[in-house]
Amino acid sequence: MGRRKNDSAVGRFSILILFLMGVISCCMVYYSISVVFVPSRTDPTISVLDSGQPVDPEGGEEEEEREEFCCRGIEHWELWGDAVKWGSQFKLNSSEECCTACKAMCRKDGPCLCDSWVFCGNQEACGARFGECWLKKQKNSLELDRRDSGDHVMWTSGFFFAEEQGIVGLETEYGTLRLKLFPDCAPRSVAYILELLQLQHSVGFQFYRAESRGSFWDSEGNHVENAPFGPPFALVQGTLEAHGTIFTQIPAEFCPDIRRGSVAWVGSGPDFFISLANHLEWKKAYTVFGSVLPEDIEIVEKISQLPTKLEVWSNINVSVLEKPVTLRFRMIGTDHDNPQLQ
Repeated sequence: MGRRKNDSAVGRFSILILFLMGVISCCMVYYSISVVFVPSRTDPTISVLDSGQPVDPEGGEEEEEREEFCCRGIEHWELWGDAVKWGSQFKLNSSEECCTACKAMCRKDGPCLCDSWVFCGNQEACGARFGECWLKKQKNSLELDRRDSGDHVMWTSGFFFAEEQGIVGLETEYGTLRLKLFPDCAPRSVAYILELLQLQHSVGFQFYRAESRGSFWDSEGNHVENAPFGPPFALVQGTLEAHGTIFTQIPAEFCPDIRRGSVAWVGSGPDFFISLANHLEWKKAYTVFGSVLPEDIEIVEKISQLPTKLEVWSNINVSVLEKPVTLRFRMIGTDHDNPQLQ
């Protein structure tokens, strides 16, 4: 629909005033949501990236979380594995269709015959192979058989875990947190976690910040009516960058509402946090790549109660652990009823 023209000087001046007011308002909103997380405690400028203040405290808590069917892949990434359906005889229109075809072969009530897929979706690069969808089965779902990656690779690949798989252990001195990973929603993030499982050491992995639920959230993580949204912010925060390695920032992936037990990146990593509350007021601001199993959330609660000291990040009080908690990833067995450390 067209807009009525107004050539008067007064009209043009009014539009300019409204434009300036809009710019100032946007700046104020950006500042107000950028005050809780800091990407690296070693950064002397303490540059803050992410949201911490409520965006919609009235309507957010009543909003039901909408489950999203994820079928994400990684471009310029080729996975190998035993082929269960040959792409030369199976062509589809999109990587999402290829992923969905693989998931259809992995049912909760039966064997998982497919757990990874490879699709050729760049018509110029793929040529006659455009649309090929290869469905594959990994020998070990936690040790991906990756052939190649980089801009020269024409394939897009993805993977996911069967119902009883995809659980890794995050070991602390207070117990081992079992994390269920979400590779179909955050494939780049989970691929990085799987790389960490193969490291010979985990020096540098730690929790350095811990804030309890206080009196603002109940034991199920629900916000108490009329209570502030923090601080404390009901979370533990740490880093997953190993000493001696170079971390490559991870692009934003699946960003659902933050729930109790959610494991998410701060910005593009390597800093991350585990939430002890349903932070619906943060909306969908963070890449969630896993969740703590409900029976292990008490370990996070215990860490959130450890002695801390006060620091100020961008005019917000945060609780930093007096003694950081070291972390180490561990493989977990595949017994669905009782996953065990390996």
